[in-house]
Amino acid sequence: MTHARIQQQGTIHCFPAGLRDEAGKLVNAEVSAVLYDGSRLLLASDKPIPGEGRSAIFALPLNADGPDDSRLEYLTTERLRQAVKYEDLALTTDGRHVLATTGFDRIDAVTNDLNDYNHLLIWPLGRPDEVQVVDPDPRDGVEGSLELRRKLNGAIGHPYYKIEGLAAVPGERGDGLLLFGVREQGNAHDDFEYVSRLVGAHYQINDQGNIEFIDAVREHYQFDPDQHDGVRFACGLSSLEYDPYHARLYLLTSFETEEAGEERIGGYLWVVELDDFREGRAPEMVTTPDGAPLEFEHKAEGLAVLDRERLFVAYDNDRNMELGSVDERDERHACEAPYTILGLV
Repeated sequence: MTHARIQQQGTIHCFPAGLRDEAGKLVNAEVSAVLYDGSRLLLASDKPIPGEGRSAIFALPLNADGPDDSRLEYLTTERLRQAVKYEDLALTTDGRHVLATTGFDRIDAVTNDLNDYNHLLIWPLGRPDEVQVVDPDPRDGVEGSLELRRKLNGAIGHPYYKIEGLAAVPGERGDGLLLFGVREQGNAHDDFEYVSRLVGAHYQINDQGNIEFIDAVREHYQFDPDQHDGVRFACGLSSLEYDPYHARLYLLTSFETEEAGEERIGGYLWVVELDDFREGRAPEMVTTPDGAPLEFEHKAEGLAVLDRERLFVAYDNDRNMELGSVDERDERHACEAPYTILGLV
């Protein structure tokens, strides 16, 4: 069994307080992805962060006191600013490239208006100005990972889906196996079910520093968190993270529902050893040191491995402003994103 306890909690100021969009609406921090590169946290929002010199992806140092948002830097390369609805970040298995995926949850069959929601991006670690689009449509030169979308369509098998997980793990071919985590699938954005499916393909990094898939995108894993006795609400997958220190895969699930007219948000963390993953065995729920389910009080959307003993969890509570145990204050400011650092025990 894997146990964890909360070591530290707090909030990150993602942009100036009171920031408003072009329509005059207050911008809300909705961090959906996080990655740790050994010294800095890289975070992404599934909503745009407007303003010159800003973007939905930003970095900040992590020190002994936690994330240092006084030194926050936005990644402003145009291609990174263009993509919309970031959902997860990952490192390639060699740790030399960063990957970022959007949700792939909408497309226009007639125009290119929604292509920005369909991006898988790659850049060398520490060099975001060299970002490239992965698997674009080679026929028309239009931005977006449209060839990858066609491959996802075939593997997932539903007209509608949402990608919320991304992880590269050691594989049997090439440079590794790239996994996409499916959170929603169904007929349409208002007619779907929550799932925890992993589809993907083996890949290699070519001479241009981009990804090439070397076999078909197919389903590699699935499980039903709702079958676990400790799960109180229907969950969907919300993040993936490979742990190179222990050769295992973390799966983050979250829920957002209503009970007796009251909003309920939260999540659970799961772990599966790579050998068990390859055999399709169910993951184990990460628990508190006394064996109780580790249920997050916020909607857990991003996960990063910090070192052998610590994990970083980022929350996207949408318009829910409650802070709970994260802070003595009752409510967060719209510019703040709550986080938790877990210690493995």
